[in-house]
Amino acid sequence: MSEAEDLLTTPAEWDLPPERHRHFKDVLMQQIDQDQRQDLSSVRPPVRTPVRPPARRRFARPAVLVPLVSAALAGALLVTLSVDGRAPATGTTPSATAAGASVTLNRIATAAMASDAIRVRDDQFVYVRTLERSNTGDFSGPVRLGALHTEERWTAQDPGPLRVTGWLRSSGKDAIMPDQLIPVESTDPVRAGLHHPTYRWLASLPTDPDDLLRRLHKEVRPVEGESRDQAVFSLIGDLIGGTVMPPANAAAFYRAAARLPGVREIPDAVDATGRHGIAITLDDTGFATRDEWIFDKETLALLGSRDYVTDPDRGITKETLFGTSAVMETAVVDTKGEVPARAASR
Repeated sequence: MSEAEDLLTTPAEWDLPPERHRHFKDVLMQQIDQDQRQDLSSVRPPVRTPVRPPARRRFARPAVLVPLVSAALAGALLVTLSVDGRAPATGTTPSATAAGASVTLNRIATAAMASDAIRVRDDQFVYVRTLERSNTGDFSGPVRLGALHTEERWTAQDPGPLRVTGWLRSSGKDAIMPDQLIPVESTDPVRAGLHHPTYRWLASLPTDPDDLLRRLHKEVRPVEGESRDQAVFSLIGDLIGGTVMPPANAAAFYRAAARLPGVREIPDAVDATGRHGIAITLDDTGFATRDEWIFDKETLALLGSRDYVTDPDRGITKETLFGTSAVMETAVVDTKGEVPARAASR
């Protein structure tokens, strides 16, 4: 058995939310590419979830690969690109940026609370379309961002338990398994919850930000080197970018994020399509990765996020942009594979 196949079949020692896998898209894709060197479409996809990362790597980011289609096709969540690939300097003190982040997140929460509620039935799917750039560099080498491509995701709203909780499709240059509709599978049936965040489950969460934060702190499973606050921040980013939820719950997530120590604002950030916005990040020194959420400066709508990494084992000694994405469309549809009419998108 190759090293990559062994990685795919290694049992995990924790439960992880199915949205938190994007860092290991690169890891498994490149490792399998080196080990197998064969046509991706000819390989029957193994189904293993979750997957534990190799202990020697500093990519200590949780990963549930959905699905594990030979090259570890991972779904979309949001990461955005700066012009030169480096993290922007704010030119302000940490206390000022922390205060700014709290104010901005509460403004975003107010805007979310004022948005129209979307009714979602249990028999429907939440559709999210993003534009992505991901690392195409060697497994052990420097980061090289590939071409911009499209990723689409359909998340089932059936509370389950389900073995297939959604579907993925990528298209364009540097897309993995382009134009194939791929099931998001689990070895065991999954009920609605952190592993399968449906509209109905999200609506059941506390809307008081302190109560919500306590619940998230209790339920997240940080990996080695990751603080519980960082795990919560990443989870919130996954949920606000990949789901549809009631306005009161969206507002609660933003207000909960404002209470995390280390959160700060970056006054100007650029998403994958060149849209400028305000970025929110959380500094967690000693951890290999850092996420940023980007919001429109006027409407405060979520534009996307960007993802940085530091990994001396790969020669990445300075914080480097690892991937980029922009949210282009979010909607509710009736069937998997259905693309919403532009006028119906939200």
